[in-house]
Amino acid sequence: MAGKLDLYNVFCTVGKCKSFSKAAKELFMTQPAVSQAIRQLEKELDTRLFNRTPKGVTLTNEGSILFEYIYSAINLIDVAEEKILEFKNLTTGELKVGVGDTISRYYLLPYLEAFHNQYPNIKLKIENGTTFELCSLLKSGEVDIAVCNFPIDDPALELKACLHVHDTFVCGEKYKSLLSKPLSLQELITQPLIFFERKSNSRRYVEDYMLSKGINISPEFELGSHDLLLEFAKINLGIACVTKEFSLDYLNKGLLYEVKLKEEIPKREIGVCFLKSVPLSPASTKFVEIIENKQ
Repeated sequence: MAGKLDLYNVFCTVGKCKSFSKAAKELFMTQPAVSQAIRQLEKELDTRLFNRTPKGVTLTNEGSILFEYIYSAINLIDVAEEKILEFKNLTTGELKVGVGDTISRYYLLPYLEAFHNQYPNIKLKIENGTTFELCSLLKSGEVDIAVCNFPIDDPALELKACLHVHDTFVCGEKYKSLLSKPLSLQELITQPLIFFERKSNSRRYVEDYMLSKGINISPEFELGSHDLLLEFAKINLGIACVTKEFSLDYLNKGLLYEVKLKEEIPKREIGVCFLKSVPLSPASTKFVEIIENKQ
């Protein structure tokens, strides 16, 4: 097919120029080579495509029909190549990012802004979900990359850690008496606890850590939003397990207080993940670079 495509390109050029010699100049070929290409195509199609005259050539009826289709097809190929070039140069296209609400609000927004400022013609599509849901979206091709809570144990995914975060417990005025000394985990669970819902990856991480210490938790409230965790703690409904780095506004303003533990929960990471088996698009590559360069 590639060889015939070359013949069709010669055919279209001759059809436009109505001359073998003019077509040869445009194609940077010799006139005999152009003539030979047309003869070969006519032989393969078993059809005469041009009427040869001393003043040049004209298309036969069959040649006119073929020219109409082939000219359109070659133009479409040119347009397709231009579009590929635009995608490579990031002057058009789409970037689909999967991210949870909390990470989107407290971490990702500056990177989305920086990417949009650099590549305003790239359409951004944001899909929200839990870490488990985002990994599923990656595997189904519904998002290009996902920014989510680690750890993730999935051999199909490439992981790039971007930010260390710390899980901690916070409380409102009612529980300030607990702040006089660090608490043990056993002492902590005697209080009403506020946690993310079970499907949250950050909830599983903290719960697994506490289970490793022989501590089972039975939260008073299980919520789907980090902001709600903070607000429930602020109105003294219990002690909330939150991400410290995303709670600094409440802590710095004195709206909430950090409950110190005798054993701090080990830090974890937030990062970017994508499929190992699929090369990143130019837009995805640039977005990951922006995140890595701003660390």
